[in-house]
Amino acid sequence: MPLLEIRIIPIGTDSPSFSSEVTNVVSKIEEKGLTYQLTPTSTVIEGDIDQLWDIAKVIHHEALSEGPERIVTDISIDHRTDKPMDMEHQVDTVEKKLD
Repeated sequence: MPLLEIRIIPIGTDSPSFSSEVTNVVSKIEEKGLTYQLTPTSTVIEGDIDQLWDIAKVIHHEALSEGPERIVTDISIDHRTDKPMDMEHQVDTVEKKLD
């Protein structure tokens, strides 16, 4: 299953904090029933490619609706077609190699 990593950077806001915006985004992801993992600087979401494009658009528009005059949206998609993949397996593979 493809993975999407998304990071929203608001520019020109009155506060350096944007945890409430992240909370709104997570609510949107949960409404869609998608698996996700928060990191300190981004969110990784698992789903089929159409779901990922759709949620990326929702997240981008949600960030704009919060008030900043400008945002930068960084998106990275890991789409493997030779074998099944998911977030848990990706993390487990690395952790096993560390043992």
